[in-house]
Amino acid sequence: MAESIENDQPPPVRGDPTWVPPALTREEKTRHVGKTPVFFGPPLAILTDGLKNTLEISGRLNRTAERYLEILRSHGLELTEAERQCIAHICNIGFMSPQEIRELPFEVELTKFDHPDLDKAVLKQKLEAASFADLVAVVESLGF
Repeated sequence: MAESIENDQPPPVRGDPTWVPPALTREEKTRHVGKTPVFFGPPLAILTDGLKNTLEISGRLNRTAERYLEILRSHGLELTEAERQCIAHICNIGFMSPQEIRELPFEVELTKFDHPDLDKAVLKQKLEAASFADLVAVVESLGF
């Protein structure tokens, strides 16, 4: 990161509230970053059940994440901007459980979200015809 020009101050460092992490290329994201503490909630505990050492657990998590990223790359739906805004409005409740993702077509019917370019019946049909992987990819693409 380049030095700050204003007031000859050094750039902010990690821990400083004004610090912004540098953007990473795809190659940099795959570099070795060391150990990271991770909370093992029920899904991760089930996924790693029976594994005894750190390498086995790490391997399982990384394989699963790699496959998940590939699923996200190869699934999703063609949506208009109005349809994306509608789904984002529905997802804005926060965490979307698998059951809530499956209920997206039903939620489209119930939402009060309105947009002049939105046809809720068409969106509902798209969501009903989609696979669960497609729905997950849409929710993930919206950041939920």
